[in-house]
Amino acid sequence: MALLKIVKEGDPLLRKTSRPVEQITPRILQLLDDMTDTMRHANGVGLAAVQVGVLRRVVVIEVEEGNVLELINPRIVAFSGEQHEREGCLSLPHKWGITNRPRAVVVRALNRAGEEVEYRGEDLLARAFCHELDHLDGKLFTDVLIGDVEYER
Repeated sequence: MALLKIVKEGDPLLRKTSRPVEQITPRILQLLDDMTDTMRHANGVGLAAVQVGVLRRVVVIEVEEGNVLELINPRIVAFSGEQHEREGCLSLPHKWGITNRPRAVVVRALNRAGEEVEYRGEDLLARAFCHELDHLDGKLFTDVLIGDVEYER
């Protein structure tokens, strides 16, 4: 497995729409593994393929240590409630802000075996789902801020 370079703010790739995965190939499986290693190394809770320079609808999320959710072609199928919490991004280091996100979401995707899976997430997991799926459509957390960006020193 390999650590991948995380694309940073200012790179136009982050504003592009990712393409669906048509077939789960060994290359996609390797991408999932490498993204997990990269996310963990960067101390993140989620990573979208576009953040490592790959315009495919692939996401990894780990809000509970040891429980990595691998999502291929994910989509939010339901959401409810509202939360305003502090959020950051591996592609926008040292920037934080309060976002407006649903309190709970339901996501459907394919897993690495090509089977459809469904996850329900609340609070942090709901934010992570929304944040990473936004990346697949060229959106950043700064697009849904309530107020100004905060800078970490």
